[in-house]
Amino acid sequence: MKNPLNRMVYRFLKPYWLWVVIVIAFQFGSTYAGLELPTLNADIINNGVAKGDTGYIWKYGGFMLAVSAAQVICQVSAVYLASRMAMSFGRDARSSLFKKVLSFSSREVNKFGAPSLITRNTNDVQQVQMLVLMTCMMLLGAPITMVGGVIKALETNMSLSWIILAAVIALGVVAGVVIANMGPLFASMQTRIDTVNRVLREHISGIRVVRAFVREPYEAKRFQKANADLMDVGVKVGRLMMSMFPLVMFILNLSSVAVMWFGSHQITDGNMEVGDLTAFITYLLQILMSVMMAAMMIVLVPRAAVCAKRIMEVLDQQSTVVLSDHPVTEVTGSGQVAFSDVAFRYSGAAEPVISKISFTMEPGKTTAIIGATGSGKTTLVNLVPRLYDATEGSVSIDGVDVRDLDEDVLWSKIGLVPQKPYLFSGTVASNLRYGNPDATDEELWHALEIAQAKDFVEEMPDKLEEPIAQGGTNVSGGQRQRLSIARALVKKPEIYVFDDSFSALDVATDARLRAALEHETDDAAVMIVAQRVSTIRHADSIIVLDNGGIVGQGTHEELLQSCPTYMEIVESQMSAEEALA
Repeated sequence: MKNPLNRMVYRFLKPYWLWVVIVIAFQFGSTYAGLELPTLNADIINNGVAKGDTGYIWKYGGFMLAVSAAQVICQVSAVYLASRMAMSFGRDARSSLFKKVLSFSSREVNKFGAPSLITRNTNDVQQVQMLVLMTCMMLLGAPITMVGGVIKALETNMSLSWIILAAVIALGVVAGVVIANMGPLFASMQTRIDTVNRVLREHISGIRVVRAFVREPYEAKRFQKANADLMDVGVKVGRLMMSMFPLVMFILNLSSVAVMWFGSHQITDGNMEVGDLTAFITYLLQILMSVMMAAMMIVLVPRAAVCAKRIMEVLDQQSTVVLSDHPVTEVTGSGQVAFSDVAFRYSGAAEPVISKISFTMEPGKTTAIIGATGSGKTTLVNLVPRLYDATEGSVSIDGVDVRDLDEDVLWSKIGLVPQKPYLFSGTVASNLRYGNPDATDEELWHALEIAQAKDFVEEMPDKLEEPIAQGGTNVSGGQRQRLSIARALVKKPEIYVFDDSFSALDVATDARLRAALEHETDDAAVMIVAQRVSTIRHADSIIVLDNGGIVGQGTHEELLQSCPTYMEIVESQMSAEEALA
């Protein structure tokens, strides 16, 4: 099943096969009732009205009302079940996409891009969901109506059947031409929706930078262009779809005129009754309306197919961080981390970002990483929690390769404070409890005190229950960093990873925080990535990176004597007296 739309529908509708059968049954019942009404009407005209038999009219009129009521019940039931099924389809598809993205490493997330992933999980799923809904509501009944209408029309009058054939062929040609031109336009439309999403997200996320550089007019032009490009494609799609309606109505009206014209001659010749002509026209309209509805529904297929392809690209994407078939669920040890000849190369890159990295982090010791911008510090840090997997060598915790560890065991051992601290919408308490949902208020306040965040949280009106906006935009950068550090402390892991987590702090706050951390993390292995020498000078071991490799390793005093790269960093930040103090 290579077609992405077929695969997606089969995958997510498979659990609802019984619902599909019931919907088809209700659609069949509704269609059958609708096809009986013209026959009953013809009987009333031919045998009741023509003969003046009032009793016959009342009898069959009542029967028509009963058939109409049955049709309403069947149609309402079909629409209700179709809606429930389509909504369930969308729910399951979005859930699967979300879970798949959660399994991605940073490499896969960067490949698709956050704006595109958001669009695929919202707009794209909605388009396929709409196709499923309209198919169950209209498209399933259309072929039943068309086939039943043709049979009934042929039973009524065989000689006028050529009009039906000509009209169906004409409608099929019109629909085919429209659909053939829809596919490329819909593919372009979804890409441009991605672009609008990306530009808007960049503008909102970088609003401070935009205002600082007075770039509002430039950003407005960027968004206007992306929006106009989307509008242009939407207008082309709308024009193409609208061109179909006049043609369809022309074919419908021309067919009705043709039936009346040729049918009137047959009535004059005595070969056809007035009631049969009325019934034949009704059947013709039912047939052509079903063809038109099917054509209108099929127009949705190209866009849904494009969306399904984009969705299946995400669902079929295999993460480069692959879970072991037999993961290790128990580890004896207290958090020793060892890098053995580790190298990492980004996909498509000519050279590795880091190579031949070997060192060991011991529990109760602090290991610091320092180096110039672009030397591979953050990449090295990301290998510990498996945000990426090393392309060569291995990273192990307590003697077990991280690739063989159960993911929950791995993450339970690590408290990560990323380079860009991120807070979730909620409260101060909900963010701090992110790593330990069972933490008490006393533990939260203790972590805040260690992270030098207690003072400003106490000044908040609601303290621990103070609302936090998405991304922590309602607190300062330094406050976000301290709350992120407190969040890691609440977790009480065996391994702490601080990825340049003190850069937004002033020197005095940085010193107080590090002094408090020494007592709090004395049994844990601590990795600190920093730009300031003052932050890491008292570390047990300092690793100096340059161009992706280790060029120096030792204490602050040892590196001052043996590592020219470290000396350059120190001299750029400190005087000789400060460096030796």
